[in-house]
Amino acid sequence: MNVIDHVRDMAAAGLHSNVRLLSSLLLTMSNNNPELFSPSQKYQLLVYHADSLFHDKEYRNAVSKYTMALQQKKALSKTSKVRPSTGNSASTPQSQCLPSEIEVKYKMAECYTMLKQDKDAIAILDGIPSRQRTPKINMMLANLYRKAGQERPSVTSYKEVLRQCPLALDAILGLLSLSVKGAEVASMTMNVIQTVPNLDWLSVWIKAYAFVHTGDNSRAINTICSLEKKSLLRDNVDLLGSLADLYFRAGDNKNSVLKFEQAQMLDPYLIKGMDIYGYLLAREGRLEDVENLGCRLFNISDQHAEPWVVSGKVKTQPQHKRRVCATYGEVL
Repeated sequence: MNVIDHVRDMAAAGLHSNVRLLSSLLLTMSNNNPELFSPSQKYQLLVYHADSLFHDKEYRNAVSKYTMALQQKKALSKTSKVRPSTGNSASTPQSQCLPSEIEVKYKMAECYTMLKQDKDAIAILDGIPSRQRTPKINMMLANLYRKAGQERPSVTSYKEVLRQCPLALDAILGLLSLSVKGAEVASMTMNVIQTVPNLDWLSVWIKAYAFVHTGDNSRAINTICSLEKKSLLRDNVDLLGSLADLYFRAGDNKNSVLKFEQAQMLDPYLIKGMDIYGYLLAREGRLEDVENLGCRLFNISDQHAEPWVVSGKVKTQPQHKRRVCATYGEVL
């Protein structure tokens, strides 16, 4: 094993802080002595270092290092022979498995999305030939295209995800949100429904969310209720959350609250939809419940919008005394 093998193994083991420190030192050594590592070894170091920066959420720095890695990868095609490296034992066959250039570009796109630079993310992924795009690349592209209002390429990318992974339910929802007919979407999953046991519910699920995205709340509620009543899908938190949201849209606040409460009992860490739930509680004057909900959500995660929206509901009530949420340390 050489030192690059050790870096790779630490990266695979999730020792990101260790990878960051060691790879930084090794890259400095390489800069001071360009003959120390071969082009392929320097490429690996740059990728592993960038990955560690990505893990630390230093996205701009990570993009910089990923860009350097891709430039280094280009140099590999010009190098027919691997230059010997001083201070390292002969590379093992495992060390010749270089990090995927496609994966590097995907990570760069992830960095760009975190930096709110969606155009750059699209550009880097669009540069990957269609035949080399993995399902996750197509899924990211589909979401980015949809966000940018580019419906046609978004539909194409979602369909490509389903071609490779016919049970990609979020891709199905993406297509339905872009007004693709439920029957067309269902046809793309027919083979897996017929060959995999216990998937008879999927066609009904697609039908239900087709109603959701066409704004037919009544039929969506009835269809999801028929799914939720089936023994195998009873008490599914996602279905209950969808029902709560649909009841809210339909103006049935009472049933909306009931479904949100039912979902909360099943999953105490539920965040999705809790902003609506908090709004409904505030409308009922249950301000203490709203405050408790905000504290609970902050304990789960402060990286989502819902906790902040719920806490705002309390702040806007002048008759309600401020209290310190001891579990989070915020004055609501």
